[in-house]
Amino acid sequence: MRKTNWVLAAFLMMSSAVSAQQKGFDYKFYGQIRTDIFYNSRDNTQSVDGLFYMYPMDKSLDPNGKDLNGADNSNMYAVYSRLGVDVAGPDLGSIKTSAKVEFDFRGNGNDNLSVVRLRHAYLNLDWGKSKLLVGQTWHPFYGEVAPQILNLNMGAPFQPFGRAPQLRYRYNEGAFQLTAAALWQSQYKSYGPTEKDGSGNSRVQQFHKNSNVPELSLGVDYKANGWIVGAGVDMLSIVPRTQAIGKDGVTYPYQVNERLTTLSYEVHVKYTGHDLYVAAKSVLGSNMTHLSMTGGYGISGEDAQTGERDYTPFRNSSTWFNIAYGKKWRPALFVGYMKNLGTSDELVKPVYGRDEKYGTGQSLEQLLNTTVELTYNLPNWKFGAEYAYCTAWYGDQFDAKYKATDSHSVGNHRLVLTALFTF
Repeated sequence: MRKTNWVLAAFLMMSSAVSAQQKGFDYKFYGQIRTDIFYNSRDNTQSVDGLFYMYPMDKSLDPNGKDLNGADNSNMYAVYSRLGVDVAGPDLGSIKTSAKVEFDFRGNGNDNLSVVRLRHAYLNLDWGKSKLLVGQTWHPFYGEVAPQILNLNMGAPFQPFGRAPQLRYRYNEGAFQLTAAALWQSQYKSYGPTEKDGSGNSRVQQFHKNSNVPELSLGVDYKANGWIVGAGVDMLSIVPRTQAIGKDGVTYPYQVNERLTTLSYEVHVKYTGHDLYVAAKSVLGSNMTHLSMTGGYGISGEDAQTGERDYTPFRNSSTWFNIAYGKKWRPALFVGYMKNLGTSDELVKPVYGRDEKYGTGQSLEQLLNTTVELTYNLPNWKFGAEYAYCTAWYGDQFDAKYKATDSHSVGNHRLVLTALFTF
């Protein structure tokens, strides 16, 4: 709480000091007060205590055959209220300079709520046709094409969702835009083993930090007459472990050289005009759990002496479609579909350690989510209601690449009510 008070005090001091800043700076302070009430008909995979909703959890039956995950739940939060400032700085010769800082109060995880969290913090150098951004902002796979819905997951796990520290370069030539970025993980991290014997399944900083290779992203867009059409490719390289337990046991860990490098792809389209918004995106992803997607990776080989492992990624195909129409009254429809394609190579059972797979949602065969909403919009105000039904098919039997050959389904009804004031 003390940390929150200090940040708010600093923000207010910045506001009162604007008039004292040197010539050449221009500031625009902005923010929102947002309140969400939600209801779910069963337990779900989620974060922020249910505000960031993903998909329904599988059935877990007690000795009487009753579903332990079948209880409904609801809550109300205002933690996605936010404050920010856009800064236009003095020119550096022919280079225009700008910056942004923005934070909200959602904290991290499910229990650390109402705590200040950094959303965006970057500087931007603009040469006209080309721009260089340095700092934290949206991942390029989130990009300029994202669903316009009330749910705070913004379409995840069908839509890549995450922000990252990055160096991002953009070049514009006519209607074409080229984007190249090098990224590092911070708040949104990959999964991996947390112990030398390969056990554990956690999201911690070390898997990408030990890689010493930034995530690399390249994309191209065509923008004209309200249309955006584009595609992107992303490379991620992580190091699950630097030490492993081999045949000598826990007393003698071995230094190992483990690495998993994956490629992911996406295509997108968006049209905005005449009160109409239509957008769609399709992603073929490998180990994209750091972008709020399902998947991860498993073990495809193991050295009998040292315990060093080879890994193979889970591949997922996801597609979403979103349409909205109107200004004051604005109905909208969102449909998302995800298919688990299994791993690239066959999985093996490890000799040393317990885990074979790292990530989330790997027992899913497919997901289907349909969302309808209606918002009432006034200057600075938005009121909305949204209903979503998500069906998750969980595998009962799997082949050697952990692709489901038989499955069953569970579904969740979700209702969200939102009031939003922007300034």
